[in-house]
Amino acid sequence: MSRVEIASTEREGGDRVQTDDMVWIPGGTFRMGSDHHYPEEAPAHRASVDGFWIDRTPVTNAQFREFVRETGHITVAERPPDPAQYPGALPHMLYAGSLVFQPPRRVTTLRDWSQWWILMKGANWRRPYGPRSNINVLGSHPVVHVAYADALAYAKWAGKGLPTEAEWEFAARGGLEAEEFAWGNALTPGGKHMANTWQGNFPIQNLCEDGFDRTSPVTAFPPNGYGVHDMIGNIWEWTADWWSARHEADAAKPCCIPQNPRGGREEASYDPVQPAIKIPRKVLKGGSHLCAPNYCRRYRPAARHAEPVDTSTSHVGFRCVVRRSDSQSSQKPFDKQGASE
Repeated sequence: MSRVEIASTEREGGDRVQTDDMVWIPGGTFRMGSDHHYPEEAPAHRASVDGFWIDRTPVTNAQFREFVRETGHITVAERPPDPAQYPGALPHMLYAGSLVFQPPRRVTTLRDWSQWWILMKGANWRRPYGPRSNINVLGSHPVVHVAYADALAYAKWAGKGLPTEAEWEFAARGGLEAEEFAWGNALTPGGKHMANTWQGNFPIQNLCEDGFDRTSPVTAFPPNGYGVHDMIGNIWEWTADWWSARHEADAAKPCCIPQNPRGGREEASYDPVQPAIKIPRKVLKGGSHLCAPNYCRRYRPAARHAEPVDTSTSHVGFRCVVRRSDSQSSQKPFDKQGASE
């Protein structure tokens, strides 16, 4: 069976899912994570995944528009938050909107992300940079301002699912294992930019040496070894796994290597910095156009980030997978607070 351009596949139960714009990932055992960067990526360990199909690109604005037209779906960013879920929040701050990156004129510390992220009223997937923006010429760009519930709703509509962290990382590596990046050990081999990232002094100066200031068309950069585009850079991508502060250690014996591992526990994913707010967090993968050497070196397959399920931003999107054994009818979209699947 070819891993590219498969028209459809039959899953258990006899239902068929269109996979014509997906890539077959053969599965296997690999070393997941990294011991050389951020602590949440460690420890590096062996993991195994079964074969699966994955979208060739992140879901685009054009694809998401089709989903909304057919279903009438209203994204989390288009709905005012429920005050009961945010104890202590000021009423005038509970409005429909989303986080938008805006470069500041100066910064006092890179530890304070509120200097360049603004919760902007009216920002959503249709208007990614605020009420005066639109996606009229961004059909081939990845959809952004999607919370986890929105990604899951799209996946269910498409008869697909969201990738686990292990599946996502295996696919991102493109058949490479020991290399730093999805394409080798050099960030820009021969001076060529392989992904949409930040060049310059983040968050003030973006030199745009890769040709893009914000998002880019999903096929603007070369695919990896599996033929998959944009696994690194451009936008962060949702996975189905609950966040955990670290990976599990390597199995003691080869026979005990985790098969299709599923991350941490929901109750352990809450942000310890905000104990009063019980919003669970999922794992994001891939980095984005805002990842820069002086701030966020997360443009690597091993990199990971925690994201509350109720949060949407101008640099987070998603892609879908299909597994042979999946029964997508059992998946239920998350509500605003993120009830478990």
